[in-house]
Amino acid sequence: MNAAAMDFDHVELLIGAVENAEEANAKAVRSTVLTPRFYTTDFKALDALDVSSMRAEWDTMMAEYEGDNNHDHFQRDAAFADEVRELMPKLSPEMRQEFLDFLISSLTSEFSGCILYNEIRKNVSNPDIKQLMTYMARDESRHAGFINQSLKDFNLGIDLGALKRTKAYTFFKPKYIYYATYLSEKIGYARYITIFRQLERHPDKRFHPIFRWFERWCNDEYRHGESFALLMRAHPELLSGVNKLWIRFFILAVYATMYVRDHTRPLLHETMGFKSTEYDYEVFRITSEIARQVFPIEVDIDHPTFRACMTHLVKIAVEDAKARKQGGILGKLKQGWCVTRAFVTFVRLYLLPVKQQKLPDQVRLAPTW
Repeated sequence: MNAAAMDFDHVELLIGAVENAEEANAKAVRSTVLTPRFYTTDFKALDALDVSSMRAEWDTMMAEYEGDNNHDHFQRDAAFADEVRELMPKLSPEMRQEFLDFLISSLTSEFSGCILYNEIRKNVSNPDIKQLMTYMARDESRHAGFINQSLKDFNLGIDLGALKRTKAYTFFKPKYIYYATYLSEKIGYARYITIFRQLERHPDKRFHPIFRWFERWCNDEYRHGESFALLMRAHPELLSGVNKLWIRFFILAVYATMYVRDHTRPLLHETMGFKSTEYDYEVFRITSEIARQVFPIEVDIDHPTFRACMTHLVKIAVEDAKARKQGGILGKLKQGWCVTRAFVTFVRLYLLPVKQQKLPDQVRLAPTW
């Protein structure tokens, strides 16, 4: 199957449908390979972090957080309400479902960061880490709340308190948190800035007012990633030896998850003037360029096998969704075969040659994309 040519029946198999607040909350709580997860970690290990080797850059960044240039940004103005009233009735049922999936997934991801950062803040005494986590939890809380307001326009608001209590938590070692969260924040920046620039060039393709907030919003994400870059560069053992294998794993896992998830929303991207594949590779390109500040390796996103494997993962995801819908013994067997094929495909990705690079002396980068 051509990943860019999925029909909506296949899309609906992967994302399901949301018609009421109960279904929206159930979707947010659900944990799958493709949905954002909630995390916990070893707080004592984070408490022992030492950023003194990066003190000058760290203090500059903390001053930026304290300046809080987005303190009044996440407010809906009158034009927002007018656009919602004008544009939302024009969405097709299929487009509505893809957009709701995007909002619920984005909210869950933002709220996941809020919870993790707040829990770290409460469980450490290290003043540098406590201060950082306070600022990042503040930002993510604003983002999640702002998305939730847009869901409420559809009468589908998420109960964030219930979500925090009922969604499953995954334990990650601190270094896994550093790699995964750095990538999540930077890829979040790349996704949002790519959408913002596209709609800046083509305002007629902006089908919802929330996208007007994306530029300053994604700069929050960018700064969060910078924070984890400094943490990792302050502890160079995290970026050498066997840990380079973990870095490769997390880059590929984050890219593959995003690619499959984005190809479940073809109408969303087409409405903005993208093809899902083109959009994803632009996001990969930006993220890879940024990550050179901290990761000593880079995956080759232009390698033919990389691209073939990404497309194959989408095909497997569709077949797995069909097997789940079929149910029964035969459905279970088909699901097992899909898991095996996905594993083999990921191994092929993992064994591809990577680009080696020297880390720059200056860690922080300006968000110039």
